[in-house]
Amino acid sequence: MSDSLHSTEYSFRLKDCVLGAQMLFVAFGALVLVPLLTGLDPNVALFTAGAGTLLFQAVTKRRVPVFLASSFAFIAPIIYGVKTWGIPGTLCGLVAAGGLYVVLAMVIKWRGPAIIDRVLPTVVTGPVIMVIGLILAPVAVFMALGKTGDGAIQLVPETQAMIVSMISLGVTVLVSLLGRGILKLVPILCGIAAGYVVSLFMGLVDFSPVVNAAWIAVPNFVAPEWNWEAVLFIVPVAIAPAIEHVGDVIAIGAITGKNYVQDPGIHRTMLGDGLATSLASMLGGPPNTTYSEVSGAVALTKAFNPAIMTWAAITAVLLAFVGKLGALLQTIPVPVMGGIMILLFGAITVVGLNSLVRAGTDLMRPRNLAIAAVIIVFGIGGMSFQTGAVTLKGIGLAGIVGVFLNLVLPRERGQK
Repeated sequence: MSDSLHSTEYSFRLKDCVLGAQMLFVAFGALVLVPLLTGLDPNVALFTAGAGTLLFQAVTKRRVPVFLASSFAFIAPIIYGVKTWGIPGTLCGLVAAGGLYVVLAMVIKWRGPAIIDRVLPTVVTGPVIMVIGLILAPVAVFMALGKTGDGAIQLVPETQAMIVSMISLGVTVLVSLLGRGILKLVPILCGIAAGYVVSLFMGLVDFSPVVNAAWIAVPNFVAPEWNWEAVLFIVPVAIAPAIEHVGDVIAIGAITGKNYVQDPGIHRTMLGDGLATSLASMLGGPPNTTYSEVSGAVALTKAFNPAIMTWAAITAVLLAFVGKLGALLQTIPVPVMGGIMILLFGAITVVGLNSLVRAGTDLMRPRNLAIAAVIIVFGIGGMSFQTGAVTLKGIGLAGIVGVFLNLVLPRERGQK
């Protein structure tokens, strides 16, 4: 009897392990895309996604079945930051961004979740999200044409680059539209695979880094260095994903039939997300966020047990030490990434626009018009403000100004 019981428990654990690996597969394409676009190490991103998820589970008492990994919202500031302050300085700003989540968690605990809507309404967060996508549009186009992100150097002949990037883009779109089951949840992975295969036939892939890489290697962890400018530039970017976090928690609650806003509490999930982001950044990885793709997989498989995400996290940590995997990921040609980015960055912009539509925000009302207009033009136009040795510009300045205008501009009669 005891042997039979032990066998049953083991089979359930083995099933959870397999399901966890499947959840990581769903997240994998998006997870590694962020470091590949920003110059960070994909193996470090795998490690910090796994470690961040485990930390999140500890904070939320292992009650919420979500997986945390690389956040798209921070791509633009990371690209700018790495170019301006280098990776260590940029990481300092990313650590501080996680700190903003922690502050918001404390405020929510003190005043309740409604305070978020008051301080950070959709009229602020929607345009900020739109700016994040729009400001990256030139980078996507340059890379799709086979150039570096700034367009300065032609890395791949333009004709070949266009073929590869449009195939990557086309397959990603078709899979997202026509895919069924688990396939529908991995359009980015499918697009990358299709573009990679075409690149192989065109001779655009160099396997020498894979040959030279060790099978087992410690990820290239990088420590942050203090940089005030990076902090002030990047922290406001966290406003948008912090609001999205609330929506993600409500969404996974709707899937599982549980109210995670009350138990373990949105303040705990926000705290877990923030600590996971800071942990990732302290080690050289991109900020973490809850993955809607994985939530979709939870809905599809009905796998509501949070222990499955534990296995997904453990699998990610183990894969981080496979040196040849990171080397293989870095052989993906620029046009493949460019094709994916065209859809990705456009989608980020549409998410911001859709949040305004779903909230019923009337942008023709003078107050809303003023807030949204200033955020968008400041962000895309590159407005900057310098005080002493510190410069605020771009998305960071746009986010700060948006919050300020929302707090100080008088509300119209009948407007909450």
